[in-house]
Amino acid sequence: MSLVDVVSVLAATIRLATPLVLATLGGLFSERAGIVALGLEGMMLAAAFAAACIAHVTGSAWLALAAGMGVSMALSLIHGFASVTQRGDQVVSGMALNILVAGLCPTLGLAWFQQGGQTPALGHGERFMPIVLPFADGVAGVPVLGPIWNSLIGGHNLIVYLAALLLPLSAWLLYRTSFGLRIRAVGENPHAVDAAGLSVAGLRYGALALSGILVGLAGADLSIAEGAGFGRDMTAGRGYVALAALIFGKWRPVPAVGACLLFAFCDALQVRLQGVALPVVGVVPVQLVEALPYLLTVVLLAGFIGAARAPRAIGLAFVKTR
Repeated sequence: MSLVDVVSVLAATIRLATPLVLATLGGLFSERAGIVALGLEGMMLAAAFAAACIAHVTGSAWLALAAGMGVSMALSLIHGFASVTQRGDQVVSGMALNILVAGLCPTLGLAWFQQGGQTPALGHGERFMPIVLPFADGVAGVPVLGPIWNSLIGGHNLIVYLAALLLPLSAWLLYRTSFGLRIRAVGENPHAVDAAGLSVAGLRYGALALSGILVGLAGADLSIAEGAGFGRDMTAGRGYVALAALIFGKWRPVPAVGACLLFAFCDALQVRLQGVALPVVGVVPVQLVEALPYLLTVVLLAGFIGAARAPRAIGLAFVKTR
């Protein structure tokens, strides 16, 4: 592969990893607070649909982004109401969100736009376009530096750069602030948090709201940044992959994001492997190549993560003992 090909694959990896990274960070706050984040897929899909609808109606990418985050946060808080306030089964609540959104978004899209459940294609002014960095034209012809500056470091949309900023910020918030300490404590021992005079429900709702905002960014990236509108099932299981990355990373931000990058790299590579004849095996069937990122996820979870201990109180409803 030439340098241009390598840079192209790496740049595609960054773009494809962005919604996974944001969804994984959102799931991290939820699960470290003791709430199973099984509804990531539905929240992301709903955010993508809401962002595309508002972008088409208003022509504003910023309003669309706010709508995507707002809808995702609302669904996250509904999950919290069922799980925290009503003490319902968190797995059932998360799956109910996924099923509801998977059917509701295409139905609303068909009723509103009559395009088979999709939203109309968005123009350049209605979405976040790639950002051209300073001196891009000046270094375009420089070997090595030109492709790296223009395609690998530059050439991404705003949400990609936000994701890069939110990773260290999330790690700092979770491990270097009192809020993060309380979130981790409520996921490990909510009774001790309650005994300290803190609100277990309040902390869990706060973590869920933060989770909804991050997952909303992930969904908006799919429809108004990397994509140009909403399509049926456009998340393609990314919410479940983000949850798998969280488990692979043992509920720590940096290893989990590393798993997202690995999945995205395989996803970027499979596009370039389609129809290519490999030594010995020849042309690999397209279906097998497309399944490569998901097969890798299963293999990693099955045999390479070792012992992964979830937060002790995850999935357990809190009941005051006094």
